[in-house]
Amino acid sequence: MGTHGDSKPQYPNSAVRCRGNPRASARGGCQHGHGGYTGTIAEKTSFTCIPDSEVGDTDPTEYAGQLIDEQDSRIDSKWGPAGCIHIEDGTYLFFGWASA
Repeated sequence: MGTHGDSKPQYPNSAVRCRGNPRASARGGCQHGHGGYTGTIAEKTSFTCIPDSEVGDTDPTEYAGQLIDEQDSRIDSKWGPAGCIHIEDGTYLFFGWASA
């Protein structure tokens, strides 16, 4: 396990829930990122979709937290992509590491 230095996890309870197209939502910052540097995942320029089949019947928020805790390589970098889990039609959960 590596260190994240001046990073902080954006756990699902503080992550961004967006409605609509996930690409447009991620670019727009949805709830954050509209003015200056936020230090949140809204600063990320890409995301990795976690397949619905992988999440299965697990609560999406709980599953996102597990991926963060397990340091899943797909979302384990403050410079890399955020994670994205499909919640329901038009609703997505973004999560991951961000600079502190």
